[in-house]
Amino acid sequence: MSTDNLKGIIELGNEYFKCLIFEDTDYELPKIISSSIVPSKGISNGTITNLSEASRCIRLCVGEAEKIANITIKKINVVFEQPEFLCTKLSKNRKVNGTKIQRDDINFLLKEGKKQVTQNDESHKIIHIFNHNYIVDGKKFDDEPIGIYADYLSHEMTFLTAPKSNIKNINQTFINSDIEVERYFSSIFALVAQLLNINELKHGSILIDIGLEKISVGFFQNIALLNSFTIPIGINHIAKDISKVCLLDLRESQTIKNKLDFSFQNNDELFSKNNLLKDVYFKRTNYRKISKSLIFSIVKARLDEVFQIIKKNLYMTENKSLSTENVFITGDGSSLSNLENCFSNYFGLSVKKIYINSSRKNNIKLENNLDFTSCLGAIKIIREGWETEAIPVSVNEESRKIGFFQRIFGNN
Repeated sequence: MSTDNLKGIIELGNEYFKCLIFEDTDYELPKIISSSIVPSKGISNGTITNLSEASRCIRLCVGEAEKIANITIKKINVVFEQPEFLCTKLSKNRKVNGTKIQRDDINFLLKEGKKQVTQNDESHKIIHIFNHNYIVDGKKFDDEPIGIYADYLSHEMTFLTAPKSNIKNINQTFINSDIEVERYFSSIFALVAQLLNINELKHGSILIDIGLEKISVGFFQNIALLNSFTIPIGINHIAKDISKVCLLDLRESQTIKNKLDFSFQNNDELFSKNNLLKDVYFKRTNYRKISKSLIFSIVKARLDEVFQIIKKNLYMTENKSLSTENVFITGDGSSLSNLENCFSNYFGLSVKKIYINSSRKNNIKLENNLDFTSCLGAIKIIREGWETEAIPVSVNEESRKIGFFQRIFGNN
């Protein structure tokens, strides 16, 4: 087997580092050569906190995948997410004075947009750039209006950026491991690529990835990212709140959280007829009276905080009420009973669960039963491109030929 087409991708998660080595073939699906997973250390919410520990885990994770594949990789693509990601939407304009719109006109506006984002915040580095609409003499175009005669051209774009200091630290962990980073991916972008289909993204979709320690949100319309943000709150915070307020062992609180019906209706398994927590859940602490209303109020308080943050960020996107028919939740938190109903009731929208191991995920078979969804989504973008991504921003080559890529989705 030739190693020329073999590539690596690694996800730097809070709990695990996950690595895939795949063969970039002409077939519809990539050929996964090997996979590996190790508990993560030296990282918190996408930020490197200990260079040596993170480097060691990366060497271990990549090394295991290399051993299985019987190759050595020198370059790798990195998937990560962090609360410090910034999403900036802007519009740049140019007079074309009745002439045909040329590629140079679009390149110029993109270059001006990059310059503005870079100058406005020199502490951040561009990770992704998405094309939105082109406005030609007041008329909206979804596709590049090259060859159209016009007087005035506007180009709307979204820039996703990350702190330069953290990018440098992540890059250093790979330098320590003698591996070159080829490109960075936002994990919510990679998840969207893998989990949502073209029709959902065209008509507007919100994907909410509910993790143990954080929640990441991506808002897409016309296949382009409009807004993305990460909240440093996850479902483990609910258990910690219950533990702190009710003076319970954290493991007891985790059990309560996992058995709770988040419709706040059917909770007979947890509470007795007199609405007190059953004594069977006091395995490590002494029994005392803890009311259903107290547990509910603790959980609802934390959920309200999360909902308000999400609502504030999403409403700021268009400065108007949300109007999308596609809202999805996924991740560890989506397994909680009826959590989607909480989101539906708060936002007044239909919310659907996407189970990671469902048929929507992919047709790729991995030997283990681990969640490599973000890695697979990034592989999809690498192999097939993304219709509205203006530039696939690499680490060592930030200015590639500008242009759209072929549509990456099938008709699933």
